[in-house]
Amino acid sequence: MSDWTIMPDFVGSPIARRLACLDAAFQADGERITRDKISEVLRIDCDGTRYYLKRYIGRGFQLRRILWVTRAEAEWRNLLRFSGWGVPTADVAAFGQRRRFGVFMRGAMITREIPHTVDLLWLARQRPEILRAPDHFAGICRQLAVIVRTLHANRFTHNDLHWRNVLYRPSSGEVFLIDCPNGHCWPHPILAYRIIKDLASLDKAARQYLTRTERLRFLLAYRGIARLDPPAKKLAHQVLRAHSRRALRKRLGF
Repeated sequence: MSDWTIMPDFVGSPIARRLACLDAAFQADGERITRDKISEVLRIDCDGTRYYLKRYIGRGFQLRRILWVTRAEAEWRNLLRFSGWGVPTADVAAFGQRRRFGVFMRGAMITREIPHTVDLLWLARQRPEILRAPDHFAGICRQLAVIVRTLHANRFTHNDLHWRNVLYRPSSGEVFLIDCPNGHCWPHPILAYRIIKDLASLDKAARQYLTRTERLRFLLAYRGIARLDPPAKKLAHQVLRAHSRRALRKRLGF
């Protein structure tokens, strides 16, 4: 069974006409951006607008192909969730997948490029003066804190919340969140642990490029407070302990 959905805002658009079905998405050519055993990403120019075509093939964790929401389906579901929650993200143009006897075979998703953006990790490495400028940092910190707080308020964690998945537009100061095939909603007993994991993932790069004071400002913005209070102090310690546990597991080879 094959299912291909074109989002309402893109019905009749050049990209919808060009990639009108799942087979067309897998026959399309474009500039390859990434490729691994599970998926590949192509950049396609269509009437002056750039799109990203992510194609998933029938490999990876076998049980998930049969019983769980597939990785492809999770990715487009999560981006649509972001839009519904008001989280700035890439616009999903179309998506779909094919199953045979209930087993996932392949799937694809098309997103419109967010123009004139760079990811935070690239920015920190190539243009650190932008990241460290007080006005820019305050804007990034505030927006990212609201984004992460919104996800967690909906019992959702990104589970790959690294700087490479946060886009920034220097011209407008806007922040966007992308690439979330591993995001999931959790019940409260598990949610607290997953929230700390999200925050620790963000802090992994922050430890290299920001001061302790700047990192603390993000946590305060995430909590929506101006001064450090006992819950914020506890949260900071939990994030630091998460780093220590991760370092220990790495040393032990886990």
